Amino acid sequence: MQQTGHVDVKEPFKGLFTQGMVVHETYSRGQGAAREWIPPVDLRIEETDGKRRAVLLSSGEEVAIGAIEKMSKSKKNVVDPDDIIASYGADTARFFVLSDSPPDRDVIWSEAGVEGAHRFTQRVWRLVSEACDSLKSVEAKPAHAGDGLAISQIAHRTLKAVQGDYDKLAFNKAVARIYEFVNALSAPLAKVAAGEADAAFCSAVRDAVEILVAIVAPITPHLSEECAAAIGCPAMVAMSPWPVFDEALVVENDVMMPVQINGKKRAELTIARDADQSAVQAAALALGAVQSALNGQAPKKIIVVPQRIVNIVV
Repeated sequence: MQQTGHVDVKEPFKGLFTQGMVVHETYSRGQGAAREWIPPVDLRIEETDGKRRAVLLSSGEEVAIGAIEKMSKSKKNVVDPDDIIASYGADTARFFVLSDSPPDRDVIWSEAGVEGAHRFTQRVWRLVSEACDSLKSVEAKPAHAGDGLAISQIAHRTLKAVQGDYDKLAFNKAVARIYEFVNALSAPLAKVAAGEADAAFCSAVRDAVEILVAIVAPITPHLSEECAAAIGCPAMVAMSPWPVFDEALVVENDVMMPVQINGKKRAELTIARDADQSAVQAAALALGAVQSALNGQAPKKIIVVPQRIVNIVV
């Protein structure tokens, strides 16, 4: 996957509204032929003791909250993308719409959802901007050992997974992974910002941030470019090739194996993927749940299916 040009941030977002992918509550007053539909912009939503009510901003009159339906001019349940972009920015609007549901399902528009997306984009900018001075002076380089190994593994595994999500147009899954990635990046970026990290750790964090700005670019292009500029990337993200994940960092070094006694699962064993059979047997027998189940008895046989299962026969 490679980005080959600038991303048009406004027209695709408007298209989501006009194609009926976004739905919204309806609001009205009166009945039958006299029913008047009320646009969301004219209302304030209040919640008391778990009960929601919609009232007119102009008079305080309560109106009925109706079904969630496709946005349409006839029922006036339309949110103008220009108003949303003016209030929150195009990146927040795009992030919310793409994060809520798969492309083949409706998106239920909510102010709370938009505000949550806005908080997330602001958080990403804050984390990166606070550490940017320290990141500018180092070269991006993933760590294969030491303190930076964990963040490099998370970064490259996320890159591989998000690339697969984008190829399948599973934007909501990509967004979920990006949320997790940013959570994992929070502490390392704070450490860098505080001046508590050595050069190797800073290089690993910079590599992770460069991966972050690449994988968020299709969704939040403005945020991506601002973050890239802050850490001193020489070229625009939109004009740069898609990053390549490090195969050595995406391999899971540990494997989880269920441990059975006489065919009944008693425990789970997490052990190095390349552990030999004797090491697996010893580790399985050392588990507290296994010792309790054996109750001092010696096993007659231990069957190990490599990287799959351990079965202890008593």
